[in-house]
Amino acid sequence: MNKRYDVLVAGAGPAGLAAARTAAANGARVGLIDAQPQPGGQVWRHDVRAAPHRAERKAIASLRHVDVLTQHSIVTVESSSLRVETPDGTQLLSYGSLIIATGARELLLPFPGWTLPGVTGAGGLQALTKQGWPVAGKRVIVAGSGPLLLASAATLRKHGAKIVGIYEQASADAVRAFAMQLRHWPARTAQAAALRLRLAGVPYHFGSFACEAHGEEHVRAVDIETPHGRQSIDCDLLAVGYGLVPNTELAQQLGCSLDYRGVHPFVHVDPLLRTSASAVYAAGESCGVGGLAVAQIEGAMAGHMATGQTSAAQALLPRRDCERRFGDLLARHFALDPRLRTLADASTTVCRCEDVTLGALDDFADARAAKLATRCGMGACQGRICGTALAELGRFPRNGARPPLFPARLATLAGLASFPSDDAYRGS
Repeated sequence: MNKRYDVLVAGAGPAGLAAARTAAANGARVGLIDAQPQPGGQVWRHDVRAAPHRAERKAIASLRHVDVLTQHSIVTVESSSLRVETPDGTQLLSYGSLIIATGARELLLPFPGWTLPGVTGAGGLQALTKQGWPVAGKRVIVAGSGPLLLASAATLRKHGAKIVGIYEQASADAVRAFAMQLRHWPARTAQAAALRLRLAGVPYHFGSFACEAHGEEHVRAVDIETPHGRQSIDCDLLAVGYGLVPNTELAQQLGCSLDYRGVHPFVHVDPLLRTSASAVYAAGESCGVGGLAVAQIEGAMAGHMATGQTSAAQALLPRRDCERRFGDLLARHFALDPRLRTLADASTTVCRCEDVTLGALDDFADARAAKLATRCGMGACQGRICGTALAELGRFPRNGARPPLFPARLATLAGLASFPSDDAYRGS
């Protein structure tokens, strides 16, 4: 079955919700697609034990005139259309304009013991907890970098976990300098204060990071490198995350140019969020990690642009630019300690899906050769975890996105109208 929309929005997080709402308010027929069962994205993921946040309720309630298509996973691009898979089969969704609001994923870095059961991403454990994963009474260590650690710890504590400590790899001086700059963003100051209040009594350590996890069938203890030496701390769960990486795979398949100024590329857009592909716009974290506020503003801008309301989009530029500066501040003060890139040794598994160690990749000059010989990056995550980690470690750049974007049923793949040749993804 085929459907056509004036504006199709890929991703139902804060940016996608704002884009869909704005485009619909401008009179367009709008489709909003997301792989999750409910809109909200990672930021506003449904919590089984808590009522939705007021901003979340308001954003979702505003979709009355939007065709919300949840449990729709994008498989590939087919000539100004997206092939999606649903629980009931497959659909082809065509559009006049497309808005990419695919958000970001967590950056995970390998270290000895990181594949033990009970070791997860900080954001990953937060998501599992919201969906009912039992953490009550569990001793949890939260480690990594950035404000996501506080948000994750607060969710875990609300669900009954005992937070042993939060270990931030950035130095105390860097975090203090960051906090001093928050006065330019009063709303951010209030959010930070609220999080710290919810975490009252939880130790918050700086210049510290998890370097090894121990256990047989489950994590039982974690070695933490601190400014005063290494410590071993008992725990039941370890949640580690080093910030976010933009999801650019859909943009790549659409032929959008990427910006490679950092280790991890993001979608290149002009000041009004136009990509290099005709009638394709991008908003939020896919354009570079900036947080909730910038995602909402850029979503609204993209919704205006996709419906020809350029002046309305331009009016939002000052607010967007202000919030983007916050993202730059975050990246600067929470830059990763180089030691984090040296924790994995030759025997450390880097590709969890295909059980490939870091040492097994030593003899390959590029990701393609490594993939063909070891299957690294060919598992269920499609290289999203290991490929991103290897790029951060300086091994192979992430420069390719092959279809399908996500694992799909054979019946879906068999029904594709077209499938890009392997040559189109040479070097991926």
